Amino acid sequence: MAAIDAQVSTGLAGLDRVFRGIMAGDNIVWQVDSIDDYRPLVEPFCQYARERGRKLVYFHFARHQPLVAEGPGVEMQVLDPGDGFEPFLSAIHKTIEQSGRGAYYVFDCLSDLVADWYSDQMLGNFFMLTCPYLYDLETIAYFALMRGHHSFHATAPILDTTQLFSDIYRHQNELYVQPLKVQQRYSPTMHLLHVWRNEEFVPVTDSVTISQILTLFPWSGLKANDPRLDIWNRTFLEVEEVVTAERENVPMVGLSRDLLQRTLRMTVSRDERVMRLAERYLSLSDILAIKARMIGTGLIGGKAVGVILARAILKRTDARWRDLLEIHDSFFIGSDVFYSYLVRNGCWWVRDKQKSPATFLDGAETARRRILRGDFPDYVMQQFSDMLDYFGQSPIIVRSSSLLEDNFGNAFAGKYDSVFCVNQGPREKRLDDLLSAIRTIYASTMSERALMYRVRRGLLDRDEQMGLLVQRVSGAQHGNLFYPHIAGVGLSFNPYVWSEQIDPAMGMVRLVMGLGTRAVDRSDDDYTRVVSLSDPERRPESNFDSVRQYAQKRIDVLDLEANQLSTRQFADVARQSPDLPLKMVAAVDDELEQRARERGMQNVFPWVLTFEELLRNTPFVRDMRDLLTILQQAYDYPVDVEFTANFVDETRYKIDLVQCRPFQVREAGTIANPPARIEPERLVLEAHGAVIGHSRIGTIDRLIYVAPAVYGQLPLNERHQIARLIGQITRLRGPNAAKSLMLIGPGRWGTTSPELGVPVRFAEINNAAVLCELVVMHEGLVPDVSLGTHFFSDLVETDILYLAVFPQRQDNRLSEDFFEQQPNRLAELLPNAANWAECVRVIDLPNDQCRMLLRLNANTLKQAVLCYLEAPGAVES
Repeated sequence: MAAIDAQVSTGLAGLDRVFRGIMAGDNIVWQVDSIDDYRPLVEPFCQYARERGRKLVYFHFARHQPLVAEGPGVEMQVLDPGDGFEPFLSAIHKTIEQSGRGAYYVFDCLSDLVADWYSDQMLGNFFMLTCPYLYDLETIAYFALMRGHHSFHATAPILDTTQLFSDIYRHQNELYVQPLKVQQRYSPTMHLLHVWRNEEFVPVTDSVTISQILTLFPWSGLKANDPRLDIWNRTFLEVEEVVTAERENVPMVGLSRDLLQRTLRMTVSRDERVMRLAERYLSLSDILAIKARMIGTGLIGGKAVGVILARAILKRTDARWRDLLEIHDSFFIGSDVFYSYLVRNGCWWVRDKQKSPATFLDGAETARRRILRGDFPDYVMQQFSDMLDYFGQSPIIVRSSSLLEDNFGNAFAGKYDSVFCVNQGPREKRLDDLLSAIRTIYASTMSERALMYRVRRGLLDRDEQMGLLVQRVSGAQHGNLFYPHIAGVGLSFNPYVWSEQIDPAMGMVRLVMGLGTRAVDRSDDDYTRVVSLSDPERRPESNFDSVRQYAQKRIDVLDLEANQLSTRQFADVARQSPDLPLKMVAAVDDELEQRARERGMQNVFPWVLTFEELLRNTPFVRDMRDLLTILQQAYDYPVDVEFTANFVDETRYKIDLVQCRPFQVREAGTIANPPARIEPERLVLEAHGAVIGHSRIGTIDRLIYVAPAVYGQLPLNERHQIARLIGQITRLRGPNAAKSLMLIGPGRWGTTSPELGVPVRFAEINNAAVLCELVVMHEGLVPDVSLGTHFFSDLVETDILYLAVFPQRQDNRLSEDFFEQQPNRLAELLPNAANWAECVRVIDLPNDQCRMLLRLNANTLKQAVLCYLEAPGAVES
């Protein structure tokens, strides 16, 4: 190993710092789009060598103008590669031998050699023979290579052999350097883009700029290393020819249409509804863009299709979205890679059994373990490696994108995993993390929650391959934290209308600061901002309490130092983020600030996450309203999107659309009013506020009531037992099954924290008709209106009505006497659970003690729910 020598340099101290020093023996390859981008790097390198009295040799053999002028301290060797490979190689090696140890070398652009040798392989051979020779003599050598001009036969051996390999980009008259390989050195920012400003090379950490630059230039990664062309590659070569012909105004309409349909079925979807959308909004150029970013073959899956289609719809409908959207910079792992992985690692036999409802769980756990420790073929590993080099050290997220996911009728929300790769550390560690993320998602296809979902939706016999979407995480680095300024979900139809002044057809968004995980996963420890796009300043929290109490207080971020997803207090994140546009997302709590002044308190953080400035004084509400309207009109169906937004200056932002899918929703509709007067003894429950679902009138024949006073005294481990018990009751079949089931319990149903509610799994409560949360666990706990979360998607897909009851409020009532007086069927239905009868009450109506029916009147438009007893003869038809 060559030792780091402080006496060797690129001549640019800032660039040396990027590489963590230059080592004697380094061969440094610059991949450029123009020789004019190589020249600015050569000049300081040569100046440094001359000033230090180092021997400087310039090999001039290319057709471009000389890079180094003849003069004192420069030995120029003019060579003609047309004389043949061996004479050329011999001449160079002879000069290297004569120059001895520690010399500095500049080579012309190597790409010109191919013009004389007609072979990328010979270019690769030249480098493999020359680079080690230079390394052994502890020299420093510069080479240039034209980006996108060579096959893997040249680039692969050069990348494998050299010590340093970097991409150079010129954008808006600035040069950017991105090191792809730096042997034996590492820093947390080494493989990021760096912009050359004055004497420094400054890391570029925001996704907006990185994507904007990298997508402007040709990229040679993911090239097949098999010279034989299969049907997949032959088809796309034909597509390239047609696209080229169309650009030259050669009429190809019939062939173009046929190729578009064929390649859409190869890569996008075979669902006819999706195909109609794709044929309308995607072009052959779009298909080639998918192919250029695709690992393996097969379909890219529903989540990836949703992103691509939505972005194409927006840009084709209104040109302003071309500038407003953050540039798409993702990769796709084809579904065939998944099937091949199952076969290669001995899991196919389990997959085959999953077609039958009788055997769908057989062997699933064994298969999961095999998937988690399986291996990939070499050619796929090389493509994973190429993709990782493209992303550098930018954080990425690997997302499930199965064939049925996010399609019409099946959201699969939260059923498959998505995994953040913070992407820090040495390259080997980053590649291992990527492989682990891919295996984790593949293994999630064998999870009980995913398989049970497929059973419930009648999808066991459907072709459900797993594609993957690999996205650059949208956001920017703030100190050692990485996150977007804003993230959220948007629904083109608002199912939670907490005021008659709100138009549900204009949609809603659920906003958070930081990663969108807190918007799409139900956070038991926090709140989010729910915004009606028809009346953005009308807050649902006005029914609950102060805005401060129910504002978001915790931020999900990527901790670059710890290399993991982390949750931080808002105040801590803001203090670590001096460039955060704080006024756009938060407002000052004047009362808190005044109290702090009066009491002489120091370092009080007065900001509250309200998003008021964003909603009032930017076009954000209009933009989100237009986005959702355009997509709903194109889909001819309500849509559900996930997005981020990052400010590029004090007022302007870019929106990154990271997911789009059909939203399974039923409009609230109009229902009859409940009886004008209900005697107090017949009123079981009354709720106002936090009602989600479509309006309905019906009869409840079974209540499962978790007594708050008893449940609140249970140890946490016993609360998990209560959750499993409820799952047993809801899954009863035959004469003991309920037709219409209502669950009533303290705190949050489905929480992962038993101190906050009942930790049931959704599969244990998916048979319920109504889910009621009692806000009685402890002071300060209120229901989280979970619009847009995976939990909410499950409620919508299964048509469960959600409501919350606030017993301490005057307009909310719960008759505890009713639940205590009715006969409890728990011991009869589950004799082994009799000891839990004080905590869990199972009440069927009518019964021997109460001959009346339990009626439900739920009006989501008015945010009002009544449950009351009524004589059978009084039931309206």
